[in-house]
Amino acid sequence: MPSPNASADPAQLLKRVDRVEEPVRVGPLLYFRGCDRGRLKLAAVLVRPEQLEPPPVTVEEQAIEPEVLLRHDGYVGLRYEFSLPLATGGSYTVGKERFNVAGVPEDGLRIAYLSCNGQESGDQQRSLSERNTMWRRLVQQHVADPLSLLLQGGDQLYADEMLDVHPDVREWREGSSDDAAALPLPAAVPEQLRSYLLKSYMQLYNQPALAWLLARVPSLCMWDDHDICDGWGSLSAERMDSPIGRAVFEAAREYFLLFQLGATSNHLPRICQDPSGATLTWMAVLPGVHLIAPDLRSERRPERILGPAGWAALEDCLTASEEPSHEEHHVFVLSSVPVLGPRLSWVEAVLRWIPGAQKYEDDLRDQWQSHAHREEWRRVLRDFLELHERRVSPVTLLSGEIHLAARATMVAGCGPLHQLIASGITHPAPSRWYARVLGGLARMGEAPLPAHPIQLHPLPGQRGIYAAERNYLMLERRQGRWSAWWELEHSGATPPLELSRVAAPVASVTGQPPANRRSTSPHVPTTDGRTT
Repeated sequence: MPSPNASADPAQLLKRVDRVEEPVRVGPLLYFRGCDRGRLKLAAVLVRPEQLEPPPVTVEEQAIEPEVLLRHDGYVGLRYEFSLPLATGGSYTVGKERFNVAGVPEDGLRIAYLSCNGQESGDQQRSLSERNTMWRRLVQQHVADPLSLLLQGGDQLYADEMLDVHPDVREWREGSSDDAAALPLPAAVPEQLRSYLLKSYMQLYNQPALAWLLARVPSLCMWDDHDICDGWGSLSAERMDSPIGRAVFEAAREYFLLFQLGATSNHLPRICQDPSGATLTWMAVLPGVHLIAPDLRSERRPERILGPAGWAALEDCLTASEEPSHEEHHVFVLSSVPVLGPRLSWVEAVLRWIPGAQKYEDDLRDQWQSHAHREEWRRVLRDFLELHERRVSPVTLLSGEIHLAARATMVAGCGPLHQLIASGITHPAPSRWYARVLGGLARMGEAPLPAHPIQLHPLPGQRGIYAAERNYLMLERRQGRWSAWWELEHSGATPPLELSRVAAPVASVTGQPPANRRSTSPHVPTTDGRTT
């Protein structure tokens, strides 16, 4: 049998549920694998006690045999690979339960983007009725108008409390870099880390709204620091390269691969660009759409964001998107950390002189705009801008990480390069005061590339640059044109923002709210990010 929550009536998910039972099994969890010859290629993962017989999985009356991905703590992870008709979708059956999948329609394609699914401490003790408010709303929207894909842009699991599994791991976290580097790896720690992650992922994906949706909408995921531990990549090299640091990373990577990519180190999905696994950068191609997700964590160091393998994989993806047959594919790039944002170097300089403020240094160094990454930031901006300006269809950047909803544009000769930020589907929103202060900094603008200034804008229908509400982003293609809108916890759906280029050189183009959705604001979207 599948997880009981995976097959629950969606109406039941909208009731107040504060706790779930200790999970005995999890899944199915559905993953996108590609499109080929009119078929939508998928994988489903189930985790269950080892002593139980694998459940029968059938697709189009054909039995699908499982592959074992993992055995640990008496549990086994099983993967089933299959395909469905691309345009119309279909269903698959686990035991006696049927799961409907939407497919990838030519018109009316809907994709959701989300990030930051947790909080730094105490996430497993939260009331689920409060925690998963936005997940339940996403379930409602899927029931009303099905989603074809779920993009998860980082921090799907907040694994920070994994560092409490052993006193020496806590000392590694809290001591100096030199002390952390000198600590030996206790023999028990690798298994303790793996056990913590297995239990945490099972608790997370057994929550009713998540389990129901993740069984029916295929996911594409990229990790960020909290999927490992807070600040991973911006911590000192001595700390990360220490025996305990490597054990933390390897355990987090193993369980990220299992639960977020449905894979193992030895058998990465074909969407991953580097067979060696040095980077987990991936590219997925759907009809009319390219999705690219650079891995900003595997090779990160305090002085760099991408390593050699990461840069090679990203540039291969961008080159593939320039092929003539892909000219009319809209390119969405998932950068877990926002690419377009305000200048931070002077903020970093000020914090160095404020007592106690050094604890924020890792958070600032995590950003593309940090003084430590200035040249690398310019390089990635040039790459995205050149692709955006050479193609018939535009490039749009998708990001999370900051626990706010926001958007930005960079000036380009062919029309603006958009950055859409959706962060905090369950992470508590910061204060409105914090959002206003950050918005004040953002109004100063930035121009790391001459003649291509970056500007942050309020969301459609909003006044402040940053929306301090939990949120997720919706992307929709109708009649060949893409638009986006944010779903905000208290303000509801924003008016749509047009992403496709106008056919003629006009100042702006008005749009209508997507079908089956009422606009909550009189503001009308424009292609340059302004509202009228």
